[in-house]
Amino acid sequence: VFNAKTAELLSHHQVEIQQKFPKEGWVEQDPKEILKSVHECVERTCEKLQQLNIDITNIKAIGVSNQRETTVVWDKTTGEPLYNTIVWLDLRTQSTVERLLKRIPGKNKAYFKFRTGLPLSTYFSAVKLRWLLDNVEEIRQAVNDGRAMFGTIDSWLIWSLTGGKNGGVHCTDVTNASRTMLFNIHSLEWDPELCQFFDIPVEILPKVRSSSEIYGLMVCFLKSGALTGVPISGCLGDQSAALVGQMCFQDGQAKNTYGTGCFLLCNTGQKSVFSEHGLLTTIAYKLGRDKPVCYALEGSVAIAGAVVRWLRDNLGIVKTSQEVEKLAAEVGTSYGCYFVPAFSGLYAPYWEPSARGIICGLTQFTNKNHIAFAALEAVCFQTREILDAINKDCGIPLNQLQVDGGMTNNKVLMQLQSDILCIPVVKPSMPETTALGAAMAAGAAEGVGIWSLNPGDLTAVTCERFEPQINPEESEFRYARWKKAVMKSMGWETSEAPSNGKSE
Repeated sequence: VFNAKTAELLSHHQVEIQQKFPKEGWVEQDPKEILKSVHECVERTCEKLQQLNIDITNIKAIGVSNQRETTVVWDKTTGEPLYNTIVWLDLRTQSTVERLLKRIPGKNKAYFKFRTGLPLSTYFSAVKLRWLLDNVEEIRQAVNDGRAMFGTIDSWLIWSLTGGKNGGVHCTDVTNASRTMLFNIHSLEWDPELCQFFDIPVEILPKVRSSSEIYGLMVCFLKSGALTGVPISGCLGDQSAALVGQMCFQDGQAKNTYGTGCFLLCNTGQKSVFSEHGLLTTIAYKLGRDKPVCYALEGSVAIAGAVVRWLRDNLGIVKTSQEVEKLAAEVGTSYGCYFVPAFSGLYAPYWEPSARGIICGLTQFTNKNHIAFAALEAVCFQTREILDAINKDCGIPLNQLQVDGGMTNNKVLMQLQSDILCIPVVKPSMPETTALGAAMAAGAAEGVGIWSLNPGDLTAVTCERFEPQINPEESEFRYARWKKAVMKSMGWETSEAPSNGKSE
């Protein structure tokens, strides 16, 4: 909950959602658990507000932000999900992608780029939805009966929170729609040809709205009932929300969010710029029904915070994520060890699904501290590759990088990032910019009007700056070694591998 006048964070609560890995490369979440976590966060946040003597009837609008390509299909008559959500970085659709590629002239992954801004990849929702229709009988049946609804997580939440099976609103916003691969980013409509290509019935898709307008009213589940009738009036995919929360409203302003993955977005204004260097063209925001749509160039990295989670949960070399910073700080170097965390293949700028994670340059001297350092350094190198691509595409090099997201609390990481980019890294003192962006969109909506988005009215945020501390030669040398490691990570997986019951 934010103060609409000062953008100050008044109260918050967070819950970690369980990831399920039913098979190698598969990543799922339970849609009901996601909804339950929202209920719990709202409940707890309101309790904390009451402890601060803030009247919760002062809450005037609700914004939603979500991980974007994650796909869910549910039954509109029962309100029940028909399968777990398939999370954005899931790889089960690799064979689906290969099958679809065969139908494209010259097997050109970028065939739909000028319509969608995206290459054909396991990443986007259309292929996940295609997989569900091909593999889940219950979903096929629900589609045939006219009971199925598809959405990204924002749609599932808005539908559920505005009444669900009793009149819930089935909608999404342009930023989320632009990540499905079914949406024309110029006409701002579902594209009939794309729906036909993926063989997806238009009837199951949500209605596309702007990122800032009243979608519906909250049907309350709070014990106190205090939020009943509050409008849900902001909806932005997480990376767009962070761009808004960082107030990157001018052409050429960029931010990098360090979450599970890493996402660098550069605002290109009302002009859609198409990348020559492996970046995506995506919708940044459309802040009102009659407001213009703005675009962004985006570099997506699949594994950032997830590498820390992996060190914790899979290798067990730390008990908490915070310990990784401590281990890395103790050595201050990777001692020539390089870690390419291509657990889900490589995203931008390579779009190489055959890559897999590798740790190389190991010697008898290497210990867990060096591996922890190499993991953090990997996040920074991946960001550098994207920054290089953005600089080439935009022609104006960034002179500083605005950052946000959970991982930015790691000071070792932030300093490393500045060293590897050779430019200052600027972090706002309030890291929850994604939530802030959704709140701004909600508060600025027509009919709510309690938040001004005029640059002059926006409160300047206090920031922490990290300046480069190593010489550029050293930085270039390490970056070149990283590039060499990336080359070695490619081409591991082939879909022709003998079946051992593991690969799909």
